[in-house]
Amino acid sequence: MDKKVWIKFAYVLASALVLGVFLYLIQIPSFRSFLSGIENKTFDLRQSIISKYAKVSDEIVIIDVDDASYEYIVDRYGAWPAPRVFWAKLIKDLEPSDPSALVFDILFLKRFASDGNSDLELINAVKNNKNVYAPINFDNYSKEVRIPPNLPLHLQNNIEGDFLIKNNPDLVYSNCRKIIDEILNGTKNIGFINVHRDDDGVIRTMIPFLYYDGAYYKHLTLLSGLDYLGLNNSKFKMNKKGEIVLDNKHTLPLNNDGKLILNWYGPQWSFNYIPLWEISAAIKKSDRAFLDKNLKGKIVFIGVTANSLSDIKSTPVSSLYPGVEVQATFLNNILDNNFIKRINPVFDILISILIAFLVGFGVMNFKSPVKSVLLLFGLNIGYFILSLLFMKFFNIWISLIAPIILSILIFAAAYVVKYLITSRDYEHTYKLAVTDGLTEMFNHRYFQEQMSANIRASKRYNSVFSLIMVDIDFFKKFNDTYGHQSGDAVLRQVAQTIKKNIRSTDIPCRYGGEEMSVILTNTNKEDAIKTANKICEAVRNKEFELATGDWTHVTISLGVASMPADGDTTEKLIEYADKCLYVAKKNGRNQVVFEFSEDV
Repeated sequence: MDKKVWIKFAYVLASALVLGVFLYLIQIPSFRSFLSGIENKTFDLRQSIISKYAKVSDEIVIIDVDDASYEYIVDRYGAWPAPRVFWAKLIKDLEPSDPSALVFDILFLKRFASDGNSDLELINAVKNNKNVYAPINFDNYSKEVRIPPNLPLHLQNNIEGDFLIKNNPDLVYSNCRKIIDEILNGTKNIGFINVHRDDDGVIRTMIPFLYYDGAYYKHLTLLSGLDYLGLNNSKFKMNKKGEIVLDNKHTLPLNNDGKLILNWYGPQWSFNYIPLWEISAAIKKSDRAFLDKNLKGKIVFIGVTANSLSDIKSTPVSSLYPGVEVQATFLNNILDNNFIKRINPVFDILISILIAFLVGFGVMNFKSPVKSVLLLFGLNIGYFILSLLFMKFFNIWISLIAPIILSILIFAAAYVVKYLITSRDYEHTYKLAVTDGLTEMFNHRYFQEQMSANIRASKRYNSVFSLIMVDIDFFKKFNDTYGHQSGDAVLRQVAQTIKKNIRSTDIPCRYGGEEMSVILTNTNKEDAIKTANKICEAVRNKEFELATGDWTHVTISLGVASMPADGDTTEKLIEYADKCLYVAKKNGRNQVVFEFSEDV
């Protein structure tokens, strides 16, 4: 197979394997939950960036019970919550400024037995002013704790084609904390104020509708927003995309869990806040100009922001977000038709595969690791910026984590493939560099390297090793008789015979011409002599095939030297083995010599 084809095949195979494993893992709930948690954090990051450039609606005002207002109420009434008559008077005093809506983010639960007149005043203030909105709250308390109440029919809604809400356990409730019965039955401006937190405690979505006792109920903020837009009714229709279409400009694009993903407006305190004590002071001074300027035609939320009253939420843009501002953010999304829509998961998978394969392709084609790393970071940073732009200008949430993780996995897989191929090429190149082409023994350069390495090891660890020098007898005459091609054939076969009769740890080399050598690691002289004799006998008894097709016998002479007995340097050991080889030739060849007299 052509090398380039092999590289592409290996890359595609590795990428397909990684992709398959990744797709398998995301089917596991715990792994999918892990990815979802990280993805939510990337949503928070993007929201914290783009929310700084988002503009809140001038139509929304928050009258907040801050710490100073809390103290103001406690000083005058002795405790929190303020008596119902306080809120009744506040409604009456604010109505002349003609606010579009007064939305209470404060629950008025049950009547006070000790102060019935105070309750009555609040009831009348709410019933007599059609722009006052009061909340209820749903929960799943046992009927042993609280008997689930029957809510008025005029609060119920119908959603045709719903396949997201009443089938989601998170949106189906079995009990309700109702407010004063006279308010509950006396006005249609009642909605729930439940909020939804993700597993990490952060509020990213809001519940527009929930299901209780066989009917749908609206969120209080949704109710006030629809009234402000003139779109409120009790019958809605959900299309196949999971959207509730209100008119040509406004839709509720429900997420696949029946919730709305909020688009946030900067850090906390982004809206127009007026402390309750300041409103009370203006009322006391009859400063109608101040009240009209700030409240006329506005949707006014009344809620708690005091730290001591603990209505603080964690959101993508702040961990200290007043609960009433969460409601204001929800309303602002309704007015601006500004909800975030999660893109189709199929697109997430396709873009993940595209980015991952681009990264892998770059790794396989770039020689420089720096370029490969830059490509990985460049593509992911570019994709992050693209996702940021999509969220800012199109309100679309594109998944970040799946493409990033998959691209990193493919990057690693491509480098493994590249490393294996490079290692294979390096190994092949190195083998060519240290191998004699004719005999397939190691060459002279490698022989010298290994001799030096074995001498260093022998000196360091006080160990032994041996060297055998081999020469084919009468080889020049053999070449003259049978020709060089036959000589080469015999050289190859003698080399093969030597390799078959030594250990795998021994190092056979072609020293030069017809001369060969064997480095025997961790071998003393006695064992080296045995090995030399074994080689000598194997060559003597073997019949060698010539280039002409004929067969013949050859013999070899061998000289043996050992360290440290016969020398402690490469030169001394080679010299000793050469002298032994010389003696073997002088004494008739076809033999092993391992010692000699000094007069040689």
